[in-house]
Amino acid sequence: MRRYEQYAPSGFEWLGDLPSHWSILRAKYVFREVDDRSVSGDEELLSVSHLTGVTPRSEKNVTMFMAEDYTGAKLCKDGDLVINTMWAWMGALGVSSTTGIVSPAYGVYRQLEQRLRPRYMDWLFRTPMYVAEYTRRSTGVNSSRLRLYPDRFLDMPVVMPSLEDQDRIIAFLDQKTTEVDAAIAKKERLIELLAEQRGIQINQAVTRGLQPNVALRDSGVEWLGVIPQHWESVPLKHVSAVQSGLTLGKNYAQLRGAKRYPYLRVANVQDGYIDLSEVTEITMPVREAKNYLLRTGDILVTEGGDIDKLGRGNCWYGELEECLHQNHVFAVRVLCKVRPEFVSLITGVPYARRYFTTTANKTTNLASTNKTKLGNLPLLVPPLQEQDAILAHCHDVKVGFAELVAGVNKEIAALKEMKNVLIAETISGKIKI
Repeated sequence: MRRYEQYAPSGFEWLGDLPSHWSILRAKYVFREVDDRSVSGDEELLSVSHLTGVTPRSEKNVTMFMAEDYTGAKLCKDGDLVINTMWAWMGALGVSSTTGIVSPAYGVYRQLEQRLRPRYMDWLFRTPMYVAEYTRRSTGVNSSRLRLYPDRFLDMPVVMPSLEDQDRIIAFLDQKTTEVDAAIAKKERLIELLAEQRGIQINQAVTRGLQPNVALRDSGVEWLGVIPQHWESVPLKHVSAVQSGLTLGKNYAQLRGAKRYPYLRVANVQDGYIDLSEVTEITMPVREAKNYLLRTGDILVTEGGDIDKLGRGNCWYGELEECLHQNHVFAVRVLCKVRPEFVSLITGVPYARRYFTTTANKTTNLASTNKTKLGNLPLLVPPLQEQDAILAHCHDVKVGFAELVAGVNKEIAALKEMKNVLIAETISGKIKI
């Protein structure tokens, strides 16, 4: 990459040397804070994110609380810099490309003179080196409460190339980042295809077995089709007991003989694993707790929530002693004929997913099942020896695909790092465009 002919110290260690013909000014000589308020609250509501900058909220899939009235919200115009004061340290800011309204807690800054192209501003203020400086200049008792107040922002240095240099930088970065983003998108699509192929191989093993020429018969289940002739197909309740969990809200702590227990919620039962990073505790009597204690080999199955969370099943291996489960998580306890891991595997294959979604009680974007419907899940039961072979095969499939995905994710991380370095070095004049 080419460099500019001459460089001069910026006066700020974190910026380093800059092209000598570029300017650098404190933000207070470039911007003024704007605090215009909406009278009607009817303007376009804008969202400010570290991922997408400033965008119309209508374009985002936001499920957060929406206010009934936005009268008094801050107005911003096309070209204004908007900073989420509470999340500046994460890079939640950007330049608005439209007139709209934002939270009164945000900072809105408008140029005193048109010395910076909006697109250049957006690149500049969202670079990692600037975001790191926001963190240093933010104040608060801990990282989750840091605030970048206007006086701290307006004291920051602003790198100001000539408008001609800015135009060249914008054109270069738009082209190069588009190319990198396209490469990243292809890698991400490859991960999706790998996941699909992984699912196909596991589904084939779980529903047809490992022998390619095995004799088949009608399963009697419309969406399952044919299965190996020597396999059984029975309701889950014929080979297991389904245990409901404890209902929250009762003040168990006041009862005699109470002690503290960890208990699992829907959030702990993830797709393919149990997440124990955040485990809640509850105080209740020992006698009562016995009804909800998990045992090694129990399959934890989610009652519902978002439709993709419905019926997720994972085996419990006693990771926590004397652990209970909430009523929104069922514990399926195998009694005979089938390995717990095989039941867990079945809950994730297409025919079981279709069973849960078809029989679920549904509202908008939400779905739930119950103990009876879970017990009626059609369960495929190969001989135990064959189950063991299928489980070993599926484990190998998962490991193999996990290694492939890890390799692709490493490539994606390298592309993202390359993109960040390219932006930072172009914006700061380390390379000449």
